[in-house]
Amino acid sequence: MFTPFTITGSSLDLLKVGDRAIVKFCNIEDKNILKKLNSLGLNTGVTITIEQEFPSLIIQVGSILLEIDKELARNIYVRVINN
Repeated sequence: MFTPFTITGSSLDLLKVGDRAIVKFCNIEDKNILKKLNSLGLNTGVTITIEQEFPSLIIQVGSILLEIDKELARNIYVRVINN
C-alpha cells in the first residue's frame, strides 16, 4: 500500500506563494552577502512567508519584505511549516 508523504525541507526557491518555513541554514560562502542577510533579519531559526514568486522572489521576515534573487534563494535551506 502507498503511504502518503510530505516534503518538510527544501531550498527557498522551490516554495510557492503563501508557504511558510523556518530557515535552517544558508550555504553561502560570500561572507558579505551572509552579513547583509543577517542584518536584514534572515537568520537561522527565523520564520518566513513567501509573498511573491515572479518576477522576483519576495519573502516576509517579521514585519519586513525582502527581495531575494533566485540564485541566492537556491542556497537558503528551510523546513516547511504546514499551513
